[in-house]
Amino acid sequence: MTPTGTDADRQVLVAPERLAGWIERFAARHGNLRWEPGDGRAVLVAADGARARFRLPAPGPPATDVESLVARAVAYADFGLVLVRRGGFAVGHVVAAELVASRCGTRYVQGQTKAGGWSQQRYARRRANQADALVGAAARAVTDVLAGSGGDLVCGGDRALVRQVLEVSRLPGALERARQDWLDVGEPRRRVLQEGVTKARSVRIELNAKA
Repeated sequence: MTPTGTDADRQVLVAPERLAGWIERFAARHGNLRWEPGDGRAVLVAADGARARFRLPAPGPPATDVESLVARAVAYADFGLVLVRRGGFAVGHVVAAELVASRCGTRYVQGQTKAGGWSQQRYARRRANQADALVGAAARAVTDVLAGSGGDLVCGGDRALVRQVLEVSRLPGALERARQDWLDVGEPRRRVLQEGVTKARSVRIELNAKA
């Protein structure tokens, strides 16, 4: 279970395989549970007023029992991962919750400079060339690694760079397949890509102050 940032109260991320156990422990702490409709998402309310709202990775009708909630969460297991930051990229194809293909690469893209005149112009050209090289390499990885995939694309890192990568890639419908939820990731490497599989499949649970 992983805490996440939140606007109010708090949120946690729970892996699908641990969701049933999490609900059991929630009931043990807070008393009998009942299901309530809530904004298209499953909501559990306990006897003491504790409330948990479940946000599943994939859209669908809200579940009204533990079994269907867990089944829907576990079913989200086939998707692509596209992570890009200025230091590099990582692309993965996930099937049955396993990373079956991947490619990672490092590229250096310089940050902004305060220099002026010709120096600034040369610097800007160099930075643009570096960014183009990163985007090109990442786009080729998306095209190659995710060829034949048909699920969502879960993205993370630098939003502008990721968008450029998806636009340049030859993967059909890449932009349309990108999931709205965004992963907060470190420098894209194999380890970070593997962590991304877990994050992408996790159920986001929003808890009120009594939970």
